[in-house]
Amino acid sequence: MNTATDVCGISAVSRAVARAQAAIKSAAATTGIPHFSACANASFEAKHSQALDVFRAALNRDEDMAVAVAAIKALTSVIQNSEASTMMGLEIELNQASNSLRLSYPTSITLSASCELFMRYVTRTQAIEFADLHEAKSFLIARGGQFADTSLKARARIAELGEGFVHDGSVVLCHGYSRVVLALLQCAVNRGKHFSVIVTEGRPDAMGFKMVNAANHMGVPVRLVLDSAAACIMETVDMVLVGAEGVLESGGVVNKLGTFQLALAARTLSKPFYVAAESYKFARLFPVNQRDLPLDAKPVAFDKCVQGNIMVESPSRDYCPPGFISLLFTDLGVLTPAAVSDELIQLYR
Repeated sequence: MNTATDVCGISAVSRAVARAQAAIKSAAATTGIPHFSACANASFEAKHSQALDVFRAALNRDEDMAVAVAAIKALTSVIQNSEASTMMGLEIELNQASNSLRLSYPTSITLSASCELFMRYVTRTQAIEFADLHEAKSFLIARGGQFADTSLKARARIAELGEGFVHDGSVVLCHGYSRVVLALLQCAVNRGKHFSVIVTEGRPDAMGFKMVNAANHMGVPVRLVLDSAAACIMETVDMVLVGAEGVLESGGVVNKLGTFQLALAARTLSKPFYVAAESYKFARLFPVNQRDLPLDAKPVAFDKCVQGNIMVESPSRDYCPPGFISLLFTDLGVLTPAAVSDELIQLYR
């Protein structure tokens, strides 16, 4: 891994998006894609549209579908439907489709990381050794299926590893909505453990309401609190458990807005702060501060509360540095923040 180029981190995301846009429009040299005729470009655009359709359909079919798994399915469909006559042509189509998926949600760290991991995983094969392209494509499709299967099982693996940290009588503080956190809590319930959960409302989109309903549905005593009450109630909890949008090279995480302030309060009161995240969310990014995050604002209706030309800021996520994280529960194992960099090296080699 070239840390000299990766250390720019999230501050380079906007530039990477611009490069991706240029690649799709003019086949820029950053992806090694040569110029094609208008007819060929029209064909590629149709295939990119199909990949996006597969991606969106997968998400719409199953509300529990992870963005990364939907992206993997979309990219695998590109291989299945490819009319390329060479391996280079197939790789070009995959690069184009991957860029299209990233541009559909350019600020998503999960989507960007999963596309990059898929490309590394699928193309890091012996497919080039096949004399017949059809055999090579079949091999790559199987390889993509293996990657998707591994990703689907990640949540269950994390739940198995993390539930041991939830003890009888524990009070667990959660922030916003996280499928992997819910899976971990459900696993603890299935093991006969009795505990309670406190959930913050999770502004600006108030996804904590969804988390509360899900926890209540599994029969766990649950309370909903204001985001601003996090420090106030911290002394009553035994642990903080959150998900993540991205696990970064530093060992820190990007997650829902308010995660960092929860971690600050937890550290002050000596409460363990745990993060549950799948390895496909591991990203080769190294932010220095909050301003390195690309803005991903969510609308907040303050128009009835304020008068005049008042600027409203509503970022949807923040960066929690590694020094505030106790452990990360991942499908690669229970990791310290310092171990993340080594795991990234293994994932991207």
